Amino acid sequence: MGGRSSEHDVSLDSGSAVAAGLREAGHDVVEILVQRDGRWTVDSEEVTLRASGGLLDCDAVFPVLHGPYGEDGTVQGLLELLDVPYVGAGVLASAACMDKVVFKDLMAVAGIPQVAYALVEEDRRDGADLSRVGFPCWVKPARLGSSVGIVRVGEGAELEPALETAFAHDPRVIVEANSPGLEVECSVLGHTDGAQASQPGEIVLLKGAGWYDYEAKYAEGGMELQVPARISATATERVREIAVDAFRIAGCSGLARVDFFVDGENVLLNELNTMPGQTATSVYAKLWAASGLPYPDVLDRLVQIGVERAQRERAHSF
Repeated sequence: MGGRSSEHDVSLDSGSAVAAGLREAGHDVVEILVQRDGRWTVDSEEVTLRASGGLLDCDAVFPVLHGPYGEDGTVQGLLELLDVPYVGAGVLASAACMDKVVFKDLMAVAGIPQVAYALVEEDRRDGADLSRVGFPCWVKPARLGSSVGIVRVGEGAELEPALETAFAHDPRVIVEANSPGLEVECSVLGHTDGAQASQPGEIVLLKGAGWYDYEAKYAEGGMELQVPARISATATERVREIAVDAFRIAGCSGLARVDFFVDGENVLLNELNTMPGQTATSVYAKLWAASGLPYPDVLDRLVQIGVERAQRERAHSF
């Protein structure tokens, strides 16, 4: 838990929740803190990492890391080199899903419906074509989560300051068209093939929040999860279908939270998170609880999936 990214503090909360849930499920848990400077420590003692040496004799690793240097394939690659099973998506899927533009390009090739979007790069911003996006729109760092660095842009004059805010976090920025639909989220659990989708839930903002920002996500009373979502049966099944399809197309494993905009029968994919938040206010576990699967059981199954995936991959010589 922890990590080098701007989501360090969220990861600490998520990691503590996962550790408690794993213990409740009967596991022995070793908590590794990844410091902001990148050092791995246990009880303030630095951990020695050796290729093919495993990690502290643990059977599996649960990398509860959000954002760059944790959710983007880098730590997954290191765990592969250590030769230790781990929970969640592998190197390629983690990297592809972390970059919102790459993920949306991948989904577009597969014909998955999405809002209009455009990439703006810091050193080539003048060449960006935003004609399909329009206003209002959303400016986001391409490789961050937890609503860090996101700005809503109502008119053209607001665009440049919004880009500067996003560029402070990432030289790659995505600009997305606004959708009038409800914000609906769906949890996925399983191997790449044969994964299952939870009952979808609707994000209901409280305290007069204008949108689902950092405070609404993580402050008590910032949002309410409405399960089942107030959408039609047809839209509900479409959400669950697209969630599993996106999970499979991206090559994910273990878990993901898939976010949508739903306007009547129109279902648009927004993004996919390969290591969604696991705090007390996070959606992933709540959706499974509402679907009849308690949190400790979810975590136990995720560890099993990580071990099973490692065993399958070790059967190949590559």
